[in-house]
Amino acid sequence: MRLIVTGAAGFIGSNIIRGLNARGITNIVAVDHLKTGDKFKNLVNLQIEDYVDKANFYDLFAAKHYGAVEAVFHEGACSDTMEHDGVYMMQNNYERTCQLYTSAQAQGTRLLYASSAATYGNSKTFIEAPEYEQPLNVYGYSKLLFDQRMRKLCGPQWSLNSSQVVGFRYFNVYGPQEQHKARMASVAYHQHHQFLSLGRVKLFGAHDGYASGEQMRDFVHVSDVVAVNLWFFDHPSLSGLFNLGSGRAQPFNDVALSVVNSHRASRGESPLSLAHAVSQQLIEYIDFPDSLKGKYQSYTQANLDQLRAAGCDHAFMDVQTGVNQYIGHLIEHPTA
Repeated sequence: MRLIVTGAAGFIGSNIIRGLNARGITNIVAVDHLKTGDKFKNLVNLQIEDYVDKANFYDLFAAKHYGAVEAVFHEGACSDTMEHDGVYMMQNNYERTCQLYTSAQAQGTRLLYASSAATYGNSKTFIEAPEYEQPLNVYGYSKLLFDQRMRKLCGPQWSLNSSQVVGFRYFNVYGPQEQHKARMASVAYHQHHQFLSLGRVKLFGAHDGYASGEQMRDFVHVSDVVAVNLWFFDHPSLSGLFNLGSGRAQPFNDVALSVVNSHRASRGESPLSLAHAVSQQLIEYIDFPDSLKGKYQSYTQANLDQLRAAGCDHAFMDVQTGVNQYIGHLIEHPTA
């Protein structure tokens, strides 16, 4: 059984390979583009069969170069929500994924692909249905357009495809192996480094009707994302589009306080309340940037009804548990 993981040196892709390796699966073709050379570090301790650049992969796969492939975990994409080059975004995120889907169906290969909660944009309801989809940027639209194409080609119950097709609408994912993502790395990652360099963490102030630090997101640990991907891999008869978040919205203040208290715990110091952390200037609020106004999701919360109806009962970590685990990892592995 050969598997393919695109975006293999990236954040979620490398964690999926790690999850597969934990099962003893190593015959994996890793697909990525290492123009940013440091990304290779995410692959160093993983076991793969081969590596191929994304520029060559899609045509090679269409030509059946890799023989019988059981499944493709398609995590490769431009995930920069501030990227304004719509031509590049649509070619990279939409057109290549369309080609991959066509090739996979022709070969009887299962496709488990990354969609995004960015498809919901300004919506206040996060259900996998067209009436709630309002992307705020071309990244969100590139993901939505492929979801729409799958609805058309796979049918209302996604039953018309010849082999499994599953789309995952990822919410705010955080965890190990995101160090290469620069400005697109998680809030927890940036706040960890702020605390190390400044002795405090920064959050946006009041905006969009929310008090300082009280904008809310559905934060999901990458290990939970991997667990759900592998659950669907274990259930090849299931297809569909599914939200993949924790199912709970928590304020950015929860993340910041968890970062602060995780560092305090590592020093043998007692935890603080939010009020005390703010009063001691360990949490600092900054003005909301003009560049994000009208393009920012102030609230997200995955509705997990469809995921649960499919039979996936995975229990997701809350922010306090997941961020504490993550900051502990970053403290132990400072070069990450």
